[in-house]
Amino acid sequence: MNIIIINTKCANLFSVHNVLYKLGYNAVISDEADIISKADKLLLPGVGTVTAAMQQLKKKNLVKLIQQSTQPILGICLGMQLLGINSEENSHINTLKIIDIPIKQIKFGNLPLPHMGWNTISIPKKKHPLFYDIKKNDYFYFAHSYYIDICHVTISQTWYGHYFSAVIEYKNFFGVQFHPEKSSTPGEKLIKNFMEM
Repeated sequence: MNIIIINTKCANLFSVHNVLYKLGYNAVISDEADIISKADKLLLPGVGTVTAAMQQLKKKNLVKLIQQSTQPILGICLGMQLLGINSEENSHINTLKIIDIPIKQIKFGNLPLPHMGWNTISIPKKKHPLFYDIKKNDYFYFAHSYYIDICHVTISQTWYGHYFSAVIEYKNFFGVQFHPEKSSTPGEKLIKNFMEM
């Protein structure tokens, strides 16, 4: 299987790469369109700012390629947010516009930002291959200040003063707001499930 981790220059790419290797998958980190276009599975990890990530994707002419891709793609944390239409970060900067949902800043009372640490997620009532062998009391590691509201693409949610999307699915695009690569066994299970879908 040809697995590509898209290099946004805004992620700890080697954490994702190392988990994949531990699970028995050899992945390539790349920002080259000709390599990315031949992937069987794509991962779009990200930390930091939407602005920096989008600048890198535009610089490498990857925006349209990602938008038009047909292979399964997993956006991780910032990578999930990039799938939206725009972000409240930096005056509503445009993102990949794959789903028609804006990215909002967390403003739930006086909760500290970023939302950082371990949290549980809901498990869909209808069986979903991404959640195989994942339990409702499993914890995942979050580190973010922006979120996607509960909407038509939400398949799992979490609570931090307010319910928001923890996992989304739209066509061949999947997104997780947490970091599965930092989430111990449950995170490894989710990545393995994505690889086997």
